[in-house]
Amino acid sequence: MNVFQGLVLMLFSLLAAVTLSAAFRGMVRKRIAFMWLAIWSVGGVAIIWPRSTVVIARSLGIGRGADLLLYVSVLLMLVGFFYVYGRFRRLDRQITVLVRRLAIDNAEREARDAGTREAGPNRTQDPAWSKDIS
Repeated sequence: MNVFQGLVLMLFSLLAAVTLSAAFRGMVRKRIAFMWLAIWSVGGVAIIWPRSTVVIARSLGIGRGADLLLYVSVLLMLVGFFYVYGRFRRLDRQITVLVRRLAIDNAEREARDAGTREAGPNRTQDPAWSKDIS
């Protein structure tokens, strides 16, 4: 094992530990944590046994293992971008609904407050009116 392999394996181990810690603390869904652990594990296997990527690539009709890793990483990034885009759109819709609801509630509250101001002062609570009554 060379220095690069050792460093990358330590990095993958650290990332796996952080992923497990986040999953146990509930910061990451279990399904997402499992996916990341699978990615770190596959990356570790590819680092330890680089010839395995060549064997898998050739069985899939791809010439080199590096090309296989590139294709898989691009596909994973596209899936990730699609997932993030979907989450962004969902959050955008939720924020729009929330802002509309707040705007309607504020408008109703202002209309209600304006209606009580137009009715005149409240004689039972205004000290100036209470002096006139007694």
